[in-house]
Amino acid sequence: MVFGPRGGGYDHAITVFSPDGSLYQVSYAAEAVKKGSTALGVKCKEGIVLAVDKSLPSELVESESFEKIFQIDDHMATASSGIIADARVLVDRARVHAQIHKLTYDEEISVMALTKSIGDLKQMHTQYGGLRPFGVSLIIAGVDSDGAQIFVTEPSGAFLEWKATAIGSGKPQAMEFFEKEYKLDSTAEESILLSLNVLRKSMDVEMNESNIEVVVITTADRKFKRLSSKELSSYISKLPPIEEEEDLEEDK
Repeated sequence: MVFGPRGGGYDHAITVFSPDGSLYQVSYAAEAVKKGSTALGVKCKEGIVLAVDKSLPSELVESESFEKIFQIDDHMATASSGIIADARVLVDRARVHAQIHKLTYDEEISVMALTKSIGDLKQMHTQYGGLRPFGVSLIIAGVDSDGAQIFVTEPSGAFLEWKATAIGSGKPQAMEFFEKEYKLDSTAEESILLSLNVLRKSMDVEMNESNIEVVVITTADRKFKRLSSKELSSYISKLPPIEEEEDLEEDK
């Protein structure tokens, strides 16, 4: 009779810590996020910008059915990376929570409160038997009474607020670029161009209006706006040629 390796119970059980203090199932969920498509969130003086790589898995897929940025409320949206089915469940919970808050208190839920609610739900899935962690990270962004805010929730339930951030496979390159180029006093248009420029570096195919998605929420009207294909084409045409960018980097 052949037995498997001993001492690996913590590798399978969600509630058991490994000797080095890790919850391996949570770590595995984080790996699912790292393999997901790149999503970006940028705060600017006029509001927030969300941008995602939505390259289709096949030319036969209808692009309208492949949604990567979800509207939670008029003033809030979320971009996901990881297991899209897990993201859909969390988005549904977020929408219900936002509407219950509005009906109960006659006001829009804050971005922070909504993020904490989603973080608590994710954390619960790391603590109880019979559950598994959500294999998705979310960028939750919006404009409320405290201004523009961007949070990232991890599979562990942890969350942090950011000025500019990225999740998914292109995160390392994107964060490095943001560290050099991001400016808080940028306009919405400048932030869109910055996001597209960063996103382009992480894509395996040439960027066009059909394989990206951009949403803007401004402090002026606090309304969710998804950019049209025509608007995306206009912004893409304003990006500097890749060869020109490479020459500038070499000069630096």
